[in-house]
Amino acid sequence: MIQQRANFDWMLKELADGVYGVRQIVVLSADGLRIARYGGDPDGADRLAAACAGLQSLATAVATEIPESDGQMRMVIIEVNNGYFYMMAAGAGAYLAVLAEETVDAGMVSNRMRDLVVRIGDHLTSPPRRDGQAV
Repeated sequence: MIQQRANFDWMLKELADGVYGVRQIVVLSADGLRIARYGGDPDGADRLAAACAGLQSLATAVATEIPESDGQMRMVIIEVNNGYFYMMAAGAGAYLAVLAEETVDAGMVSNRMRDLVVRIGDHLTSPPRRDGQAV
């Protein structure tokens, strides 16, 4: 469970500061709730977290169609005009999402995301919820 959101602020800032062109970072639960954010506005982060839940579900469905896959989504990268979107599994029931401008070093973003997940992956988990409460 993510118990200390404030402790994630500096880690998310470190990712953003370490890669030129990163605009927004969101940590979210599998059900689309924002856990932490850096950059952007809170409402935008909430919308991104909700969209990520649907994308994660879609990516998992696609993964089950790959022979010998365990059906688990590890990373999604979407290139759009003027930017990139990255989403990575970041622990049990948690994901790390990044929005970046088109000038970003695409490989560096994914590498830094992996580094961050490895460093704090055990803390980037979100327990299942029942009736809005952690179980």
